[in-house]
Amino acid sequence: MRPLKHMTFTQFALPLAATLSIATSTLLPVSSDAAGFDPQPIIQQAIEIEKRHDARIGIAVLDDKTGTAWSYKGDVRFPLNSTFKAFACAALLAQVDDGTTDPNKSVQIKRADIAPYSPVTKKQIGKTMTYLGLCNAAVTISDNTAANYILKEIGGPAGLSAFLRKLGDTKTRLDRWEPELNNVPAGELRDTTTALAAATTLKTLLLGGPLSANSRKQLTDWLVANKVGDTLLRAGLPQRWKIGDKTGADAKKSRGDIAVIWPRADRAVFVAVYLDEAHVDMSRRNAAIAEIGRALTKALAP
Repeated sequence: MRPLKHMTFTQFALPLAATLSIATSTLLPVSSDAAGFDPQPIIQQAIEIEKRHDARIGIAVLDDKTGTAWSYKGDVRFPLNSTFKAFACAALLAQVDDGTTDPNKSVQIKRADIAPYSPVTKKQIGKTMTYLGLCNAAVTISDNTAANYILKEIGGPAGLSAFLRKLGDTKTRLDRWEPELNNVPAGELRDTTTALAAATTLKTLLLGGPLSANSRKQLTDWLVANKVGDTLLRAGLPQRWKIGDKTGADAKKSRGDIAVIWPRADRAVFVAVYLDEAHVDMSRRNAAIAEIGRALTKALAP
């Protein structure tokens, strides 16, 4: 895992200085080891999306192969929405590793616990699911009740936040349960993250960090098997590229996608994209993140 080096955005992107003068004050430093990475397509697309939807977008790109670390509004807070489910299942896997949690323990699915958007667990009322099965539902389908059962096992929202602090993530925080955590008005700190924090935490979890090799593989497998992300980053990437991701959204204005992308087998790129204040329907929010995926394809030279 290569160390990440940084320089100022203005040093890196002087050709766009005139076009981007409005945006540069909100951009974080970018990598000084930028071989194989040209951020200009992403910057241009991000600004266009923000203007089109009167929205804001945060993007982070961490390339483990080259050491590139780049972000656009990378330290600005955005709603976590369901992207937290990847981190919650990582916390559960950490408890599996230390013997605190039996991954095959049966959990009774109760009608009273069913939250909105629970396509898997609502069919299992009165039956049982294992913690592994619940994480599979939470990550690959984004089942809300499954996520709440996982949260309960890891100490609730506070337990997840504590786990993230141990990873060195001082930004990402979970304060509420599904579905209340998706109510994040402008200026709210609860249940938020930043693009840079989310991408860094995902990288930590999948490339070492606190998880065993088996748990890292399990988390990766769940992300790759995601069944509800085909219209976001995945839609903008070449079919030959491999991707594992976790998406999130609220009903009105936000959308997110955190991902590990392999342009080739020996190159892992960690990406976080968060969109907020985009008061348009879900299809247009999805399309905006797919556009970032296409720009990312141009930015990364395999």
